[in-house]
Amino acid sequence: MHNETTRVGRLASQFQEVLRGLRDYFGSIGRRQDKPVLDRADLKQFLETRSSFIAQTSLYGYLRTRAGQIYPQLFEDDEFVQQINVAKWHVWLACLSDLSVFAGGLLAHRSQGSPEKVGILMNELVGSILDETGTPADAGEEFAERANRVRARVAGCLWNQLGDDDTAFSESPAAVVRWAPVVENLKELDEDIVKNSVRFRWNEVRRDLRTHLDAEAVLGSSS
Repeated sequence: MHNETTRVGRLASQFQEVLRGLRDYFGSIGRRQDKPVLDRADLKQFLETRSSFIAQTSLYGYLRTRAGQIYPQLFEDDEFVQQINVAKWHVWLACLSDLSVFAGGLLAHRSQGSPEKVGILMNELVGSILDETGTPADAGEEFAERANRVRARVAGCLWNQLGDDDTAFSESPAAVVRWAPVVENLKELDEDIVKNSVRFRWNEVRRDLRTHLDAEAVLGSSS
């Protein structure tokens, strides 16, 4: 009875986590809210919510597809639960990294602001998000180092050389394959499909930002 209660609790926790990501992205009434991105607070929220959404749906979607009917049973395994907790944080870091680079490139191309000004803003936003997140207790020993890599990537971007395409989304597809608690021989079989699936998930996010971003207003709000 205790094991069954524990399993149900874990499933409920994982479901609630994904549900939070869905609510952030689609809004509380069940559809995505078309909110303009007009200032730094809007852009920060966009980076946070979209990164969480892609991270959760990509990771849990892959695990659910690979496990099939035994997916609920996996949460009876303490080691698996620990591994998925580590994975979700590292995939989120990769998603935040990719989306931040894409957003900064879009700002640079759509505004009269200098690449240096774009860099200052993106470094501040990403730094703020990572500082507020800290090092979660269930994120594993490598989280802090990986977070610093995200900071370094953003700090080193040549914003005016970035294109409005999927080039920025190089970290998140690989992160799902790298961190998902799936045996290595299956990952090798799945790698191309999983990476393509993650890239596809970003398409709508990219369209949303193109549609709703007011680059001049966002950069003006950071002055």
